[in-house]
Amino acid sequence: MSLEIERARPGETDAFWTLHDRDWRTELWDFRVVWHEQTHDLVAREEGEIAGALRLRIAASLGHVEALYVLPAQRRRGLGRLLVSRAEDVSNYYNCHKMTVPVFHGRAAQKFFVACGYAVEAVIAQHTFKLDVALLRKFLL
Repeated sequence: MSLEIERARPGETDAFWTLHDRDWRTELWDFRVVWHEQTHDLVAREEGEIAGALRLRIAASLGHVEALYVLPAQRRRGLGRLLVSRAEDVSNYYNCHKMTVPVFHGRAAQKFFVACGYAVEAVIAQHTFKLDVALLRKFLL
């Protein structure tokens, strides 16, 4: 038997993961998982130009903020809060019971999300960048 371990080319494993996604999740969680994952990109526009954007991933009844960015010149006007609020509305529509977001612990992003009603669920030591990561959550239902 000749077995090799190698790095896959970009996109090479997509078909494999698509074919076996439900099986590996079922083995991991020890029950048949129905995993409907989707991504929603939300934007705040001013005069037709994108002033900020939020990427929301929804999976297994959880909304997850993957990215939020408001242009520096557009900050402190409520765009970030409006994007987060809209992401919560979208998550509610898909019956998500909570939203989560990872941010660097003790930094501005954590203060922002706490002001939006999120609470620290855990703080994880992050050795790669020597900055701890706070996992924040907000219950929706």
